[in-house]
Amino acid sequence: MLSLKLPQLLQVHQVPRVFWEDGIMSGYRRPTSSALDCVLSSFQMTNETVNIWTHFLPTWYFLWRLLALAGGPGFRAEPYHWPLLVFLLPACLYPFASCCAHTFSSMSPRARHICYFLDYGALSLYSLGCAFPYAAYSMPASWLHGRLHQFFVPAAALNSFLCTGLSCYSRFLELESPGLSKVLRTGAFAYPFLFDNLPLFYRLGLCWSRGHSCGQEALSTSHGYHLFCALLTGFLFASHLPERLAPGRFDYIAPGWRQIIGGTSLSSYNESITGSVLHLPLLRPQPPAIPHLCSAGHPLPAGGSAG
Repeated sequence: MLSLKLPQLLQVHQVPRVFWEDGIMSGYRRPTSSALDCVLSSFQMTNETVNIWTHFLPTWYFLWRLLALAGGPGFRAEPYHWPLLVFLLPACLYPFASCCAHTFSSMSPRARHICYFLDYGALSLYSLGCAFPYAAYSMPASWLHGRLHQFFVPAAALNSFLCTGLSCYSRFLELESPGLSKVLRTGAFAYPFLFDNLPLFYRLGLCWSRGHSCGQEALSTSHGYHLFCALLTGFLFASHLPERLAPGRFDYIAPGWRQIIGGTSLSSYNESITGSVLHLPLLRPQPPAIPHLCSAGHPLPAGGSAG
């Protein structure tokens, strides 16, 4: 009878420094694990288990959302919905790529770098995917047809390319200059987020200054929740709290806790976009993120913003 033995876990001083995580003192997998060991380790409590499952389970949720929407009557035939479809594709890819990266990163130092290179690329692709529905559905009225609106998606594509390279380069500095590595990687993740969310920050600032008189430019509750969770996730990622305050106390839950918050943010954004596009009344016409969607006899639905 075939017997599978769960891999032995190690302390931080038993693994090479390249595998160390700030404030995490135990629960490390062998740095020469086989692919089978990596898969089996996802079913035992390691310092990556919560990380793995908090990426794996949302993958199937977003895939279900994608298939449910794409299979709906007339969804793919209506160009107005295409930016949403473009967003949902990397929304499915990113958590799956991250799940694979966390699962197989203990095979070797080289494999660890490759896994996280793919993870960073998928994250940048997701940030690019976010730019499409923002440009299509969430642009403030005063920005429509302006320079920023016209170049929003191309600029997001350039950001995605540059920030992927920057985040990957930061891994080569981890041992010699860990502080600089952290700054570069945090900046590579933060900048695309800040750029993509410019329409939401504008709406937030506008309503902050005008109070209840911002009308159609108001920031939706779902978008506000998305911003809050995303900013909180970024803060916890950059600060490595709470594990940095009590090393060894949060070895098994701290990394996954950040992913739970990030997943909640991603889910709330997905719900706010799909709900806005498919269920709310359209108030004013707004061009989609891909300019040619309005050409060749493809008008937008009567109405307007779903922001």
